[in-house]
Amino acid sequence: MNPFLLVILLGIVQGVTEFLPISSTGHMILVERFINSPNISKHFMDNFLVIVQFGSIISVLLYFWGDIHPFVKDREVLIERVTLWSKIVVGVIPAGVIGFLADDYITEMFMGNTKIVAIMLIVYGIILYFIEDKLKARKITSLKDISYKMAFAVGIFQCLAMIPGTSRSGATIVGALLLGLSKSVAAEFSFFLAIPTMFGATLLKLMKSGLSFTPEEWKLMFLGSFVAFVVAYIVIKWFMGYIKTRTFKLFGVYRIILGILVLLLIK
Repeated sequence: MNPFLLVILLGIVQGVTEFLPISSTGHMILVERFINSPNISKHFMDNFLVIVQFGSIISVLLYFWGDIHPFVKDREVLIERVTLWSKIVVGVIPAGVIGFLADDYITEMFMGNTKIVAIMLIVYGIILYFIEDKLKARKITSLKDISYKMAFAVGIFQCLAMIPGTSRSGATIVGALLLGLSKSVAAEFSFFLAIPTMFGATLLKLMKSGLSFTPEEWKLMFLGSFVAFVVAYIVIKWFMGYIKTRTFKLFGVYRIILGILVLLLIK
């Protein structure tokens, strides 16, 4: 496949799947695995699969800017937002530490492992399908009611997403639901946690790569990230409306079916 067409396709996949609990990295690995391009180096693709997330980060900032920016005159609102960001920082600590220390090991062990992706798709698909039926009424219905302890605990769940096929949003939403957050609050906090987490992962990849990309590869990076930004913004808007009246069962079924198909195809 033409490299530009491939990165556009991967950008679309990233934008669609990053904030849905179906695993963006897992989907991109599958696309790259089954629609390969001999004109793209493994070094570039390993970095691209992470760096393309930058576009999705910008979409979150743009969509929620009115709720999270600190440029407000009301002192009470400012305190609430500073407090929220301090909880986000606490929540991102586990992934920051583990990601920094184990990034190379995780890349070597799991990236490109189609079987692992398929298994994780199925496992978390089953969890998503049944989790809402097993949980009691939600206690936390506002972001300001999230404690620092809860934020850190959700951050620990986020670390599970370092295994491709798990889903960062899926792991954090499941963790948040288990801790008593409502669906909408769990989704919002998951999105907010994504900002420093994905920015940090992108920065780490850029530093480790030594920025050693050709001019053509830089064009592919920017193109994929821009596509991911546009698509992710649309998906966030749809998802926030969807979960107000629907369950996560649809995503669970999708993950299970996709995981089974992948296992059959790689035999």
